[in-house]
Amino acid sequence: MSRLKIEKMKKSIFLLLNFLGMFLTINAQMGNFTDPVKFSMGVNSEAEETSPIFSKDSSILYFTRVFDINNKGGINDQDIWFSKRINGEFKNSENLKKLNNKLNNAVLGINKDGNSIYLLDAYKGKKNNLRGLAISKFSDGKYGKPIQLDIPGIKNESAFFGFHINEDGNTIILSMKGDGSLGEEDLYVSTKIDGKWSLPVHMGNVINTSGYEISPFLSKKLDTLFFSSNGLGGEGDADIFYSIRKDNSWKEWSSPINLGTKINSPKYDAFFSYSSNQVYFVSNKEGEKSDIYSAKILPPTPIKPDLFINLSDVYGEIDLLLEGPDSPYSIVWETGEITEDRHNLSPGEYKAIITAKYGQTIPVSFTINEPPIIVVEEAKKVNSEFSTEIFNLFLKDIHSIYFDVSKYDITRVASKELDKLVIIMNDNPTLEIELGAHTDCQSSDESNLVLSHNRAKATAEYIKARITKPERINGKGYGESQLKINCDCGDDGNIKSKCSKKENQLNRRIEFKMKNEGSELTVDIATLPYQTFDYTNKEKTITENTDKSSRLIQQNSKTEDITKVKSKFRTDIGVSPEQAENITNGFYILQEGETLYRAAINSKVPISELRRINKLKSNNVYPGTKLLLH
Repeated sequence: MSRLKIEKMKKSIFLLLNFLGMFLTINAQMGNFTDPVKFSMGVNSEAEETSPIFSKDSSILYFTRVFDINNKGGINDQDIWFSKRINGEFKNSENLKKLNNKLNNAVLGINKDGNSIYLLDAYKGKKNNLRGLAISKFSDGKYGKPIQLDIPGIKNESAFFGFHINEDGNTIILSMKGDGSLGEEDLYVSTKIDGKWSLPVHMGNVINTSGYEISPFLSKKLDTLFFSSNGLGGEGDADIFYSIRKDNSWKEWSSPINLGTKINSPKYDAFFSYSSNQVYFVSNKEGEKSDIYSAKILPPTPIKPDLFINLSDVYGEIDLLLEGPDSPYSIVWETGEITEDRHNLSPGEYKAIITAKYGQTIPVSFTINEPPIIVVEEAKKVNSEFSTEIFNLFLKDIHSIYFDVSKYDITRVASKELDKLVIIMNDNPTLEIELGAHTDCQSSDESNLVLSHNRAKATAEYIKARITKPERINGKGYGESQLKINCDCGDDGNIKSKCSKKENQLNRRIEFKMKNEGSELTVDIATLPYQTFDYTNKEKTITENTDKSSRLIQQNSKTEDITKVKSKFRTDIGVSPEQAENITNGFYILQEGETLYRAAINSKVPISELRRINKLKSNNVYPGTKLLLH
């Protein structure tokens, strides 16, 4: 059964709980896994099993069971159950009546000495107080009265809540919806300092998403976090991932890595732990309700040295591409450098150690030989071997390239024509071409000059990325100064064009010509910044943002003059201290009169990313909208 369905069926608050208890280190190299095996009906049942926790000697398996008529509070209750290992097998499970009541009960972990058990604090008699942990001492075969752990600042705005506590009892990972949450449920951390627990701290937007992150499991050295998420993509409903901690802040993590199809399924997978060479997790891949599974860890395959070669064809440089089946890789040179690429190297052998994601290592070496003898040939003149007639023959099968009103996107139709030009330039590796970008007259001269510059840049970028010797393409934007069809739009684009739509489109074009020896168009326009036009001050501005979908000039997708919509929005909205704090926390609140473009400028997140992250179908957003930034 998925997490959402559980929430809907429960009459009381149902809390998905996170487990701990394996208390191991990630240093054991972990590659793939054997096919998972479901625990027998001695543990699993027709009800729902989740949150498996093993005793210190692994002789007892504690777990949580829901939707069992034998629970203390009936079928809608959540109770702790346990099963003892006898002759290597876990036998029929029993209800741990001493620690169960009619509220939601669960074991969260066991301390290093095995004499204390951590529990969901459900012993105050009020359902709404299910906000913390309790600890019960185990002595003479009996469990003592649960005592609350004083953790300040726990806040949860949803029906789901969970914990993980390490074996030393000084670090707690919480899954909840609290201050700064990006989604339904995020991961937070609280640590014990001088006997007191700190306020929970959000663990950052690398592991937290706009979905939910639950069931964390932390390695013994506190450097590797396993957790389940439905916001990182993967096989289906929720998948299990792991991430490596980069520093001591608890906010910096490596990009999460999916555990793969042996563990994850198209349905709900969570509550992962491992012990020695065995892993345990929960899944509902075989039905509506979750069951407990186990699988063995297979060691990773050895790294092949031929995966890593010097890709550089430049003397004195090493250019490595660290990709392969066990990515990500890290590299350390004998000098201590950790960069993939090295430059200005003298002849000799250069050694390094490469480490894969599972910890396996391999030594590699690369040789820099003496530089080759280079024979300098006399430079040929630009396009000396091509005549105008030949060039015109090259272009005879290339149809005209046009743009939509106020846009400079390379359309699918245009890309097919540009691909023809790419083939011609690659077949003729000395051919140099200049392009000119033009607009219609339906705006001011200044804004059209900006628009034509961006059209020239976008076209040159497309070609440059696909040809040999990319410096052979350059260009310029001419605005409306060279209309193909003469249309009267007034002195500043203030008169409606008397041309038809087709005639106006003929003016929104790209033209190609063969570069001349003395040409002034020597600037590589593809390397220049895109420009925007401030309609309030009627000034051109430069932006380093190269994401075409986030540029101001494209905000109006309909065939209307972009100057006509300027008055609807404000362009003077800056970043207030409160908004700056929101941005730091990974979100942005849209103000009155603010466009999606203004949000992109203030948050420094491209419009295309804002639309993707927030699943927006258009640029139309309303005041008060909370935009996620990651």
